[in-house]
Amino acid sequence: MFESITQKLENVFTVFRRSATLSEKNIREGMREVRTALLEADVHYNVVRDFMRKVTERAVGVEVIRSVSPAQHIVKIVHDELVELMGPVDPKIPMASEPPTVILLAGLQGSGKTTMAGKLAKYLAGKGRRPLLVAADVKRPAAIDQLRVLGEQISVPVYYRTGAKPVDICRESVEEARKNGCDVVILDTAGRLHIDEEMMAEVAEIARTVRPNQVYLVSDAMTGQDAVNSAERFNKTLELDGIILTKMDGDARGGAALSVKAVTGKPIKFIGVGEKLDRLEEFYPERMADRILGMGDVVTLVERAQEQVNVEDAKKLQEKIARADLNFDDFLKQLQQVRKMGPLKELLGMIPGVGKQFAGMDIDEKELTRVEAVIRSMTPEERAKPDIIDGSRRLRIANGSGTQATDVNGLLKQFKQMKGMMRRFGAGAAMNPDMMSGAMMGRRFAKQRSQRKRKDRRKKKR
Repeated sequence: MFESITQKLENVFTVFRRSATLSEKNIREGMREVRTALLEADVHYNVVRDFMRKVTERAVGVEVIRSVSPAQHIVKIVHDELVELMGPVDPKIPMASEPPTVILLAGLQGSGKTTMAGKLAKYLAGKGRRPLLVAADVKRPAAIDQLRVLGEQISVPVYYRTGAKPVDICRESVEEARKNGCDVVILDTAGRLHIDEEMMAEVAEIARTVRPNQVYLVSDAMTGQDAVNSAERFNKTLELDGIILTKMDGDARGGAALSVKAVTGKPIKFIGVGEKLDRLEEFYPERMADRILGMGDVVTLVERAQEQVNVEDAKKLQEKIARADLNFDDFLKQLQQVRKMGPLKELLGMIPGVGKQFAGMDIDEKELTRVEAVIRSMTPEERAKPDIIDGSRRLRIANGSGTQATDVNGLLKQFKQMKGMMRRFGAGAAMNPDMMSGAMMGRRFAKQRSQRKRKDRRKKKR
């Protein structure tokens, strides 16, 4: 996420790190580079202009505290202005005093609106709500079937009626929700490949008839300024309450996230960060600014870890750490939890200072599968007592997992290092074992990266 702009800003800040002091000249030179980085990230021109003015005004003429370097001072200013640019935001969905709360989702075709309806339903169900999904898109072939399949996957009812008008389907769904005790209704309306009068008239009629409590525009983050422009046009017709950006995991530029709030005045409420139905995040400007500046996002990482860690299991693991009794069964369980948290590169990017090391590097997620294969090729005794794994056992494990003996040796060495690390971190590591496993895998990939660099250097010498 935002790899391109993060790398460009990091290059700008590197220049400031070489300067002993801040002057108006080097500030303005650095800001020109920041301006270029933002424009290349497809940030709206007016947003870039106002952002540059604010940052420059704050930086020029300000005395830098002795304990703070010029680079740190500039980073702090840019960070604060990024937060102000994207916020303030309250990701909570206001609920109606008398249920059901009606949420209308609008957007262009291809923005991921139907999938987002499923994600939002799963998110609300996890908060103790009883959502009802409504298939009001009668234009797109298989849209109803897609929503029904999503509903079955997350055990959420879906209301649909073939041959009926979208406005009638939406009106009837509210009554259906009241009858069945559903307290949230999510309307999945039709989209088009581009904004046209027919689409806008249809969604406007639904809004007038049903009077939704919240209207959210679902927009593809990867379309940059096009997403901002469509948000402007939808807002004139619907009076949006918020925006949901999809495909943020594939957005290397960040133009939509940085522009949409400033241009439309409407906050980003949620972001979609993957195809799976649990890959939905509440939007926090502070955390997003941290990610953009390569500072990581520890809060979100811990939240994801806590969703996967069972309290009782954490207590048992804490006891094992105290006894220095960790084994490969424990690590396999942690590895599976890490994989549920999201792509490894994304998780590593949330650890401060670590994400920069992997910028532009393709991390092979299949490496996790190979590690799991190695562990599963061990006998129960070998998993419980890794120290008994000698040369012949390592060869057998390698053959059984389709890997090399060196891979088995490397995993055993790294596992031993992780045990030592967890012993030092103590209870904190026990409560966040997923983070420890992720860090171990990060070192594994970092080692592979170093090996590849050495090979490249040898080839150049030849």
